[in-house]
Amino acid sequence: MYRRSLAEFTGRVSQVHDDQWKAPTPCDDWDVRTLVNHVVYEDRWASPLFQGATIAEVGDRFEGDVLGADPAGNAREAADDSVRELAAPGALDRTVHLSYGDTPISEYVNQLVAEHIVHGWDLAVAIGADTHMDADVVRACAEWFAGQEQMYRDSGMIAPRVDLEAEAGDLERLVAAFGRDPAWRP
Repeated sequence: MYRRSLAEFTGRVSQVHDDQWKAPTPCDDWDVRTLVNHVVYEDRWASPLFQGATIAEVGDRFEGDVLGADPAGNAREAADDSVRELAAPGALDRTVHLSYGDTPISEYVNQLVAEHIVHGWDLAVAIGADTHMDADVVRACAEWFAGQEQMYRDSGMIAPRVDLEAEAGDLERLVAAFGRDPAWRP
């Protein structure tokens, strides 16, 4: 699921045209470049955290612009690095050291899957790309998020849930749970 969520996101990054990097996104105050930089920054962090590094050990090495002149290439490189680390023998049995405490790697991976799917949707609507996502990944993410939603909302990480029509699909329900309006357009 993690690999597939990365593919969803990096695939959309490769679709961004030069004139779209300043386009608005569903994330208040973030243009396309800021949104992509945020996710690639998270993916850069994943590799050392998967290896067991602490926040202090990683330090500020990924601060600033992690996209450079080749945003799509840097997004793929960060994704490839994190997949390689997660595929290492015993990686899924490890604990990651996050800012709020030690966390099973499986929980952290679920958080990253959500990051890729939801921000992948944000990016797709911002650039007018296809918003369809891997249905199995969307369902798995939604199942995980159902147990996390209130904590995310209480902590202020997401906006209030958006009400939807009964016929809304799984992806629309997921982005609405994360506080996005599935009808949002730039």
